[in-house]
Amino acid sequence: MTKVRQDAWSHEDDLLLAETVLRHIREGSTQLDAFEEVGDRLNRTGAACGFRWNAIVRRKYEQAISIAKKQRKQKKRNEQRARVVHPSPAIPAMETAYLTDPAEVHQPDEPAHTVPENETERQAAEQDAISLPEVISYLQTLQHGTAMSDRLERENGHLKTENSRLLQKVDELEKEVGNLQNRQQTVEDDYQALIGIMDRARRMVAFQDQASDQGATFKMDQNGNLEKIAK
Repeated sequence: MTKVRQDAWSHEDDLLLAETVLRHIREGSTQLDAFEEVGDRLNRTGAACGFRWNAIVRRKYEQAISIAKKQRKQKKRNEQRARVVHPSPAIPAMETAYLTDPAEVHQPDEPAHTVPENETERQAAEQDAISLPEVISYLQTLQHGTAMSDRLERENGHLKTENSRLLQKVDELEKEVGNLQNRQQTVEDDYQALIGIMDRARRMVAFQDQASDQGATFKMDQNGNLEKIAK
């Protein structure tokens, strides 16, 4: 069955990939084996896991990779020390006395002054050992990333709240503008009615003056029309 999936990688998938690769590095295995193991667990191809590691995940674990490589070196040195070959015991002199002339017995040379093997290994181990500042720096990097994520999340929540408040304010202002427009229309209507009343009053006064001159009397009815009053 071909192990191909088109869905996106989740955070848990990336974490599994990183942990598996780092474990294989510490144990002296290859990254290809790590990719195949992750592919079997996630039902993906080893090539897909390798591409994800090199393109996305690796850059987040540079310090962890360096620490894992140092741990691998330390593990190899420990294994080499455990496999030190002990020299074979010498043949008893009594058993070999008859084989050679005592004068022909070769006396071993004095060993040259060398640095003890344990001291050399100790110095190499000190050079390759993981230093406490490196571990602290790595943990601080992780803590800083987590703090940055929390701060961005809080800022995002604050911006959403502010956006909601502004939208509510805009809605209130739109309602207020609508009310002002209605009030303006009412004032304009009242003004036009007042102009009409004043115009009719002016015409009435003019007709009354004219009727007085002609000896006729007029009055205005309820509809604002003038009617002549008989004398």
